[in-house]
Amino acid sequence: MIALASDHAGYKLKQELISYLSNFEVVDFGTDSPQSMDYPDIGFAAAEAVAKGECSRGILICGSGIGMSIVANKVKGVRAALCTSETIARLSRQHNDANMLVLPGRFISFEEAKKIVDTWLTTKFDGGRHQRRLYKIKKYEERR
Repeated sequence: MIALASDHAGYKLKQELISYLSNFEVVDFGTDSPQSMDYPDIGFAAAEAVAKGECSRGILICGSGIGMSIVANKVKGVRAALCTSETIARLSRQHNDANMLVLPGRFISFEEAKKIVDTWLTTKFDGGRHQRRLYKIKKYEERR
């Protein structure tokens, strides 16, 4: 199951991705219109669903992608990656085992977003030395 959420700036792209991801079970956390809203309201809900295992992965969209990245990475267990290319999406999975993808709705087209999403969903985590680094992040989170 994929958690999907956007603020008003990412609303159009989110709606396009919902249709594009029709082969997946998608949980839409909102927003439900292009009316201005506060991205933390839905970003935290989607990130919590991923952290709790209710959704295996998540995709967040806001204007620049920065706000949603900050929100998602505040949630323990979430590794959100702001991706603007297929290469970054691939590396976010291979090296960081990112469980949330963040897209900049105002800066990429739907065609670009599809390629990034496809790459991110199909790329496996490499493990190895990268697992050691994720373990260090997990240990830090447990101290908080």
